[in-house]
Amino acid sequence: MRDLREFLDAAVRRYNTPAFIPDDPIQVPHGFERLQDREIMGFWTATLAWGQRKTIIQNARRLAELMDGVPYQFVVGHEEQDRRRFLDFKHRTFQATDTLYFLEFFQHYYRQFDSLENAFARHLQPADATVESALIGFHRDFFNHPWAPERTRKHVATPERGSTCKRINMFLRWMVRRDTIGVDFGAWSRIRPGQLLMPLDVHVERVARRLGLLQRPQTDWKAVLELTENLRAFDPDDPVKYDFALFGLGVLERSGGV
Repeated sequence: MRDLREFLDAAVRRYNTPAFIPDDPIQVPHGFERLQDREIMGFWTATLAWGQRKTIIQNARRLAELMDGVPYQFVVGHEEQDRRRFLDFKHRTFQATDTLYFLEFFQHYYRQFDSLENAFARHLQPADATVESALIGFHRDFFNHPWAPERTRKHVATPERGSTCKRINMFLRWMVRRDTIGVDFGAWSRIRPGQLLMPLDVHVERVARRLGLLQRPQTDWKAVLELTENLRAFDPDDPVKYDFALFGLGVLERSGGV
């Protein structure tokens, strides 16, 4: 176990660097300084994060352009007719109906609260071992609207359906994790890094299984809990830092570098 921890810690140091940002979707919220802009673009970019990273980044940037480059200002102040410009936006199966509902949620939310942190943290107790209850509560609140489209539910995951919740766990990593490197923002304080859970994608899963960190045959919520718990043995205060290691090793492996 000690050798494995040293191997993973070395991989974290290798991949958790500013050089990681330009090729990763996290570059989109990094293009903004205002907290609320980073939250809006971070959440939306993470939601679109399936497929080629180049396309994800291009489409997330397109969303920012449609919001005149000032997401928070646009979200809070736009009128109904301003939404027409989004009718042609789509990313794979994320289409106009989903886009319009995201705008509705953001406007309603940010007219009441200063930060998206509250939408998650309000469902979390300090003694909670993980963010599971925060994800469940957020999902319920997100769709607590009389005309919430059923089709949009597939784009915002919840542990209640057994999903890995990869994209929303990635967004929380971006907003909560803090270190001196500066890839993740560390902008939220009401959620502890030790409560975060691993964003489990195909790259992370492949490497985790090869290293014996994941035994569960199904790729589901319980697999996320198992993997994160095993990584807590190496760093209970920041287990999700190993996302850099497992993802980085997975991408290199796919390209023949490992």
